[in-house]
Amino acid sequence: MAYTVTNFKTKKALKEAVAEQNQFAGSQVRCYQPGLGPDLSNFTGKICLEGPHYPKPHTWYAEAELKDGVVVKVK
Repeated sequence: MAYTVTNFKTKKALKEAVAEQNQFAGSQVRCYQPGLGPDLSNFTGKICLEGPHYPKPHTWYAEAELKDGVVVKVK
């Protein structure tokens, strides 16, 4: 499991940020894997996300598609 750099409180907020990023050349939604996980800064492929960040309880989970470390699609 991975987190987004921005601590989104809901999956809806994450989806809105990704849609806005794809529509405009604004800030990019990026991810990281805490602990000993792989570096996602240049990763291309699918990952699983969870949020909000620890220590708050995780209330949403999502599958995301990354291209060069940037989230381009969320399910």
